[in-house]
Amino acid sequence: MDVCFRWNKKNAYSLAALAPLIPDTLRVKSPHDGIMIYSLVSRQAESVFKEVADSSTNSIFISGGPHPSGAPEETLKYFDYVIMGEGEETLPELVQALKAGKDVSKIKGIAYKNQNGKIIFTEKREPVDLDKYPCFDPKILMAPIEISRGCPFRCKYCQTPRLFKGRLRHRSIDSIVECAKNYDDLRFTSSNSLAYGSDGIHLRLDKVEKLLSTLDQMEGKTIYFGTFPSEVRPEFISNESLELITKYCSNTKISLGAQSGSDRILREILRGHTVDDVVQSIELCFDHGLTPMVDFMVGFPGETEEEQDMSLELIEWICKKGGNVHSHYLTPLPGTPYADVETAPVSKRFRKVMGKMALNGKVTGTWE
Repeated sequence: MDVCFRWNKKNAYSLAALAPLIPDTLRVKSPHDGIMIYSLVSRQAESVFKEVADSSTNSIFISGGPHPSGAPEETLKYFDYVIMGEGEETLPELVQALKAGKDVSKIKGIAYKNQNGKIIFTEKREPVDLDKYPCFDPKILMAPIEISRGCPFRCKYCQTPRLFKGRLRHRSIDSIVECAKNYDDLRFTSSNSLAYGSDGIHLRLDKVEKLLSTLDQMEGKTIYFGTFPSEVRPEFISNESLELITKYCSNTKISLGAQSGSDRILREILRGHTVDDVVQSIELCFDHGLTPMVDFMVGFPGETEEEQDMSLELIEWICKKGGNVHSHYLTPLPGTPYADVETAPVSKRFRKVMGKMALNGKVTGTWE
């Protein structure tokens, strides 16, 4: 029985981590006979569900990733099995059982329908030890190095703390170094790069410096830290943390999440920082010669035009100082407190000003 991963550029990081755990898998761009494995986010759900529903293959369909984990009932209308949360341990066990024709009811961390059509959720699985599972196998597919997983903050729009139960785990420096041997340019994934080695709330710069200094000692390596595909939280930016980045790293930009220019909105979404934190972090970035790449969202429930103007004022200030902004409209994600909320309309002024700034190359994103 062939085991196939549905290839898509948007699921490349998941594929890089999971494919090495199941020997002799295929990468396919459409349904294939055998066991078909998908990983997807909410924006892909509609097209993926249609693909599976329209397929005529003799397949067992397995789905994992943020959307299926947050909306297993919906996903099981199309898929046979859903991996709930992390897949490193669950997926190989499930595939092995299916290939052998064994009972899957004792496999932790899955959802499926029994013969009567009832959805069964098996026992939850404990978080995995990241060091047991390298980010990728360079002979199959490479991805940025995942240094941390999870987030202790509870932002209402975000799936990460729900998927990983609010815990922050870190890959050891030895494990990171082993992955880094495959790259010259080192890039990382983390919900907050500057939280490395910490509980995610209290900064541990000694841990961050130990990581960066160790990587810096590797010959021929260029380090990009706190920038895409990762970011940092505004309140973690300080003179000391930026000095570490400018000392050990080559990036001239740093990515951070502001999300709103309204303190009321920041409190409502449980963001955990203030507008002043954002302003101070941006000023510090410029002081250290780093260009801030700042993320904003619009359309929060109950957001007023005045609050959108507050975000717009902050965005204009950032751009005038030489920073960059990426903005997008709120997408209610399954499994979050905002899963079924009514989003706020975007004001004409916000659309007009952002559109003009986008034409001038000042901002990117979608805010309709």
